[in-house]
Amino acid sequence: MLDIKFIRENQEFVALAAKKKQIDFDVLELIKVDDTRREILQDVEIKRAEQNEYTEKISRSKNGTERDNMIEQMRGLKEELQRSEGKLKEVMEKWQRLMLRVPNVPDISVPEGKDESGNREVRTWGQKPAFDFEPRSHVELMRMHDMADFERGAKAAGFRGYFLKNDGALLEFAVWNLVREMLVEGAGFKPVIAPSLVKREAFLGTGYLPQGEEDLYKTQDGDYLAGTAEVAMMAYYMDEVLDYTMLPVKMLGFSPCFRREAGSYGKDTRGLIRVHEFFKLEQVILCEASHETSVAHHEELTANAESIMQRLNLPYHVVVNCGGDLGLGQVKKYDIEAWVPSEKAYRETHSSSYFHDFQTRRLNIRYRDRDGKLRFAHSLNSTAIATPRTLVSIIENNQRKDGTIMIPEALERYMGKKLIGALV
Repeated sequence: MLDIKFIRENQEFVALAAKKKQIDFDVLELIKVDDTRREILQDVEIKRAEQNEYTEKISRSKNGTERDNMIEQMRGLKEELQRSEGKLKEVMEKWQRLMLRVPNVPDISVPEGKDESGNREVRTWGQKPAFDFEPRSHVELMRMHDMADFERGAKAAGFRGYFLKNDGALLEFAVWNLVREMLVEGAGFKPVIAPSLVKREAFLGTGYLPQGEEDLYKTQDGDYLAGTAEVAMMAYYMDEVLDYTMLPVKMLGFSPCFRREAGSYGKDTRGLIRVHEFFKLEQVILCEASHETSVAHHEELTANAESIMQRLNLPYHVVVNCGGDLGLGQVKKYDIEAWVPSEKAYRETHSSSYFHDFQTRRLNIRYRDRDGKLRFAHSLNSTAIATPRTLVSIIENNQRKDGTIMIPEALERYMGKKLIGALV
């Protein structure tokens, strides 16, 4: 959420932000509603002050007739105040709905574009494997080595359901352990196992609502299943004031994740690219309210994710997302996309974003700076690893002609071997 003062003083910037992000939002409508809100609020405050004055005069009055007259006058004032408060409540509800739709202003370096087709490649890493055979898909390889069961997965969990088993399950455990070791022991992130069942307030606070509701699973009690540990981890410090010495707060959150994949019917219906239930290790940072500090942490989070891909020896490229592919609150976002040989294409595995104080204003997460002044913290997040999607690239890039799968060297000690499968 942006500060209404900032919005009023920078209406053109906010309008351009909405246009760049391809979001239908009328800044002038918000300003008009805010003008009405201010007028009614001022009227309410005046009437409340008058009511307090009458109360004080009545308590001091010793003249019965005068006192009765003032009580009658105050009764009329009270009725007027109640009507004004009713109007204020109505306009506040409208004002709050509009404020939740205000997009954050993207960084000047964010390219123009309507959708992901406008994303721009920043860099590439690794050598794509040059097979002297037609590479098999991860679905074929995992079936071959009894690493997954998609048919029984569909029987148990429905469309896009799956079971990982044997070396498929062990490979997923191995990836999690590598990431934990690299980021907790190596980079100083605090490990957190986060809930997936999260209150609506947390989704509003992080900006996933109201825009992304159609892609969320909702319970009969009005709570939601999160598609990332970011939601619960950002709510961890909701309505709290942090000490400056705590910053930056760096957390590595692990959770099961759920997405309805609304609007994706017919896309990636086979295999592990697009599933309803998966797991993620998510990096989250809260830092001081400084653009330069946010940018530095954004590059740090992205570098952490890239280092994991490099340890796995997976070819990838990094793209900077265009305006139309940014979420409501994101200032800037990078996607990391891993090479998938069977598709001859890069597929997204990571997203890395920063938000300035967009999320923390909504969640009321503040800190006292060195001068004791209360300020809203800045927030950032990035995928550390998402599974089973990352397994797709691990399996396909490391396949051999005989159907066996070489285990990345970084995972060998967790798997206890170097090869999956026998010669076929």
